[in-house]
Amino acid sequence: MLLEVIALSPEDAKLAARGGADRIELVSAIEEGGLTPAMAVLEAIAEEAAIPVHVMIRPHSRDFRYSEEDMEQMVREMKTLRFPCIGAYVLGVLTAEQKVDEEKLKRLLDAADGVPVTFHRAFDEARNLEEAYEVLARYPQVRTILTSGGKPSVLDAVDPIKELVRQSRNGSSGPEIMAGSGLTLESAADFVKQTAVSAVHFGSGVRQNGRSQAPIDPARLAALLAVLKPQ
Repeated sequence: MLLEVIALSPEDAKLAARGGADRIELVSAIEEGGLTPAMAVLEAIAEEAAIPVHVMIRPHSRDFRYSEEDMEQMVREMKTLRFPCIGAYVLGVLTAEQKVDEEKLKRLLDAADGVPVTFHRAFDEARNLEEAYEVLARYPQVRTILTSGGKPSVLDAVDPIKELVRQSRNGSSGPEIMAGSGLTLESAADFVKQTAVSAVHFGSGVRQNGRSQAPIDPARLAALLAVLKPQ
């Protein structure tokens, strides 16, 4: 079981690593669903990163359709935010018809220059999740899809997640399904059992008082790991 934890700061990154998380997703503006982090924050984390850092590349939170100016910004950010600790860039692009925008995706994958990519929850706004998965499976650089199964909370999408997990393991080497949004310490074990998902993504669920912008709570993180990775 892989556990990814959202980090907003160098302190978050340290707490996640010390607490046993497998990797972090570094973002800014978590209240907007996550935007590209500041260079200074990534630099501070890179100096002593103990686990892989997956970096959000998202210029705004209006939608997942990007102008030429947006694309230039995203390409520039990937070229600038490049450190050995980076395990993946986190991004997603859709067309006006709510399909994966393959033309723009190819440009971003080229800009990533071999660094793996997680396709984020833009996936959940695709008009057909199974179709979107098949498109992304054509691109080996896309290693992971972060999804809530097309619902605001993944807890309301047990069946879609179960189907996507099945699709990801159906004799192909397609992207791994990572479930996120709405998972809690109390719901994690049953959800994993029901869906057979092997990677989960936590934000507010491991933070103080369950608040999205609060620091990571080491006690909550430890309790979650005891549930997900019992000895």
